[in-house]
Amino acid sequence: MAKSRAVFVCQQCGSQQPKWMGRCPDCGEWDSLVEEVITPRHRREDLPLSESRPQPLSAVAPPEQPRLETGIGELDRVLGGGIIAGSVVLFGGDPGIGKSTLLLQACHGLSLKGLRTLYVTGEESLTQMKLRAERLGLAADGVLALAETDAEVIAAQIRATKPHFAVVDSIQMVYKGDLSSAPGSVSQVRESAGELVRLAKTTGIPIALIGHVTKEGAIAGPRVLEHMVDTVLYFEGDRYRSYRLLRAVKNRFGPTDEIGVFEMRNTGLVEVGNLADLFVSRQRRATPGSVVVPCIEGTRALVVEVQALVSRANFGTPERKVSGLDRNRVAMLLAVLEKRAELVLAGHDVFANVVGGVRVVEPAADLGVAIAIASSFTDRPVQPDLVAMGEVGLAGEVRGISQIDARLREASRLGWKRAIAPRDNARSLQGRYGELEVILVATLAEALDAATA
Repeated sequence: MAKSRAVFVCQQCGSQQPKWMGRCPDCGEWDSLVEEVITPRHRREDLPLSESRPQPLSAVAPPEQPRLETGIGELDRVLGGGIIAGSVVLFGGDPGIGKSTLLLQACHGLSLKGLRTLYVTGEESLTQMKLRAERLGLAADGVLALAETDAEVIAAQIRATKPHFAVVDSIQMVYKGDLSSAPGSVSQVRESAGELVRLAKTTGIPIALIGHVTKEGAIAGPRVLEHMVDTVLYFEGDRYRSYRLLRAVKNRFGPTDEIGVFEMRNTGLVEVGNLADLFVSRQRRATPGSVVVPCIEGTRALVVEVQALVSRANFGTPERKVSGLDRNRVAMLLAVLEKRAELVLAGHDVFANVVGGVRVVEPAADLGVAIAIASSFTDRPVQPDLVAMGEVGLAGEVRGISQIDARLREASRLGWKRAIAPRDNARSLQGRYGELEVILVATLAEALDAATA
């Protein structure tokens, strides 16, 4: 019989090492190896052979209820239409951003449809949960609550109550008694999550796990935790601002490019259906360094405002500060502006920001960022009724982008009068877009002239 053995497990990446080292050889993290005792597993002798036999996909019975709609439209959109039976969803985000609030509201929405929900809390008492439910104005009778951290007890209660949806808050607080390590360690998080994943798959009960995040913004615990679950959702946004963005980074049952927008109020998280005034000020005026960019997030078009500030550097190396944009891509645009547009930016500090806390990573925002930087550098304002879109190449050319028709229609619907777009997309344009005038450009120089004309 194999004996238990001690290994050193990295708390960052979950790799196992035979001896302690100051730095993990796999991920390079310092002082992350923790000693843990590994007990060999044995195959369950009582496992029916018929359950482990392969079968054709055509013989697999579909779920009785494919998706559970929570009643929160933005959450259902990000999930792909609702919660899949037997799926495991992992929620991550900064402390206080609204993870527990959103899932408690989701449980309440399901209970209004006559479905039974169970909320397991390991960080709060039942009294605290009741006070939160009363503050949010939720019906406490429709949600079952349990304060427990033992993984086996939680699994037993889920089997006993047979809820239609269960929430575990948080996975870092759950532990298994047969492991000697502390709750929140790599082995505890991995084994506890594995127990709940197996429970969801065998019973068909969907389970939501709330996960803590590290200072880098990633979900704490081993990376394998994100591979074990079916869906990984992140809450984005500043906890001191009212707006929150829910984004899917992994989804086996739906798209990974959808976002949900919420506003935090005293009564909880409220859906933001009309995004027209969320990321762009409607009282726009001609201001240097401000450009509006239509972006695509999933199936919806968002109009966001990109701002840039260029000022002379007073000390040594100029600063490059970016918020809501890809820092490397902004650095590339600065090089293109200096080389192709003859803007000497080497001795200037450059600050770029996307208004509203949203993050824009698609290349279609390149042209808007470049125009904003050039406008601030030359102190020439961009026309207030103009939007810009396009990918900028290293040669200074403006390349075509995807879904330009949806971007132009959204800009026209919101009342913008002029749009700068790549000439490569000329064939993709479908007629006129109301009062919106589309200006097609092939180079960055042409776009700069059209923006400040």
